[in-house]
Amino acid sequence: MTFRLSLQRATALPALALFMAVPAQAQGPASHVDMLERELAVQRDRIARLEALVEKQSAALERLTATSQIATAPVAQPPVAPSPAATASFARPSGDAFRLPGLDVAGDVRVREEFNVSDADTRTRTRSVLRARLRATYQIDKHFSVGGQLTTGDPDDPNSTDVTLTGFNDDLDISLDQAWIRYKAGGLTAYAGKFLNIFQRTDMVWDGDVSPEGVGVSYSLPIGHATLDARAIYFIVDEAPSGPDSAMIGVQGVVQTPIGNDFKLLFAGAYYDYRLRSLAGGDTGDFRSNLIVGGRYLSDFRLVNGLAALTWTGLGSRWPLMLTADAVHNRGARTASDSGFNIEFSAGKAAHEGDWRLFYNYSQVGVDAVFAAFSHDNIGIATNYELHGLAVDYVPAENILLNATLYHYRPLRSFYAGANQPDDWLNRIRLNMMLSF
Repeated sequence: MTFRLSLQRATALPALALFMAVPAQAQGPASHVDMLERELAVQRDRIARLEALVEKQSAALERLTATSQIATAPVAQPPVAPSPAATASFARPSGDAFRLPGLDVAGDVRVREEFNVSDADTRTRTRSVLRARLRATYQIDKHFSVGGQLTTGDPDDPNSTDVTLTGFNDDLDISLDQAWIRYKAGGLTAYAGKFLNIFQRTDMVWDGDVSPEGVGVSYSLPIGHATLDARAIYFIVDEAPSGPDSAMIGVQGVVQTPIGNDFKLLFAGAYYDYRLRSLAGGDTGDFRSNLIVGGRYLSDFRLVNGLAALTWTGLGSRWPLMLTADAVHNRGARTASDSGFNIEFSAGKAAHEGDWRLFYNYSQVGVDAVFAAFSHDNIGIATNYELHGLAVDYVPAENILLNATLYHYRPLRSFYAGANQPDDWLNRIRLNMMLSF
């Protein structure tokens, strides 16, 4: 820099003048030479210190200038990987622009047009639906992190973040859907707060929007080519100001192992024990279609749940085939309608531009087979249903997902059909478009 050269020139001139001022015949004696060398050494040291100071000030000035330019420049949108399904969790953003070290931010916005049709059960209904989610995680150190999620939807509905566009253009409800502390060390992961469900599951038992409250722990242990996971949650369902609380204790073991080069097998076994002593915090959306007598649940809910999934990748990485079987039995039910099963088949994936995914499932679920407050709400009947589901996913561009889904369902047992026509098949068609960031 010109400023630095001028500084060097200015500080060197006194030393040069001192040298020239010494008479030629006086330069010979060692004492004079030593004195001159000491002076020169002092000058060099002073120059070095001044150069270091100028270097430090220049670097600070450059940082200040760069910060000013960022503050006034248009904000760029970082690219991300698309979500694999219309009901999937967040995709992680891949861009680093404007990201603080340790902070990870992601989100998605989904718009939906839904059509409900039946022969005689209900009137034909069409509605427009919106969902928006924003999630952030901050890594404090190598073990601890904190996170949370803001989402649309009714804060009193634990298994849906959708908003029907209605109400003369009323504003949307926004709530804090998750807020948690996480600890990780080796294979151990522990959560406290309101966090993402850690259990291996399908929608039959756990809706994808349900975020447990309390504490959760998982431990992963590799055994040869296989992996063994042990998971547990203490779920605070309803804390009572006086009297006993309602809570759930759930445990699950998961084994995943490759079979040869093209197959992967997963087994998961779980037990969920609900102690529903207090219902003070419940509302209509929480009770749903389980049997109620005298304002309380007829059955206890002690669910034994088994899940198996087989994946084959012999057609290539873009067309994996997966077969999943999920079964549940409520050991606390006071009715014979205490069990359910769900079978799913999928082909392909929806992760990158040009990907396709095809999906089919068939379910039968008894009226008290699952705890309806936390099971899926994709159809108009929470339990006691027979269901065919068909879906197609397509990724036209990175971060964009198009989805079409059909639910064809009816009451499973006419005795528990309630207001529904026992033999009337209902149809729900959903057209989704989701953008992730």
